Amino acid sequence: MQGPATAEFGVQMSWDKYLKKYVWDDAKTPYLVRVANMNQVQAGYEILAYTIFLVILFALISLASLSDDAPHGRSIGVSIYAISIVFGAVTFGATKDYIAILYCSTAPPAVLFYLVVYGFPPNLHMFDKVLIVAVTLVLLRYAFRLVAIARTYPQMPRGPDNERGSPGGRDK
Repeated sequence: MQGPATAEFGVQMSWDKYLKKYVWDDAKTPYLVRVANMNQVQAGYEILAYTIFLVILFALISLASLSDDAPHGRSIGVSIYAISIVFGAVTFGATKDYIAILYCSTAPPAVLFYLVVYGFPPNLHMFDKVLIVAVTLVLLRYAFRLVAIARTYPQMPRGPDNERGSPGGRDK
């Protein structure tokens, strides 16, 4: 016989199962899995997430740098570089090419170089500056992981049940 305490415990167990299913899944969110232990399906999901992130971020940077209201004024060079990163990210996402991720991994050092040369916008507080540098350094560190994934991708096992290495494993 189920009492109120048993029913409540069952709800908690269900919540935990759904958290694992939708928030953290070893196949779809393998960010803590070592590259040596990954398969192509896991790598495909990680590459897809990184590609989407880079495309959105650098497309916005490309558009913002064309505005006269940008912190350092209009910059065609920044816009061209940002859009080239977008194309590099799309190429990397589609082909898992090692050269494409090497080019995309130049983005964090380029951002740091830009900040050293041109400085931060004058209206930023110290916390904002530290946050920008910290996020850029984290992205630089993460780029090393993605370079390692791209380098070992062809030798990775295909995935569960010998599926092909695309997210979802639909193409066999």
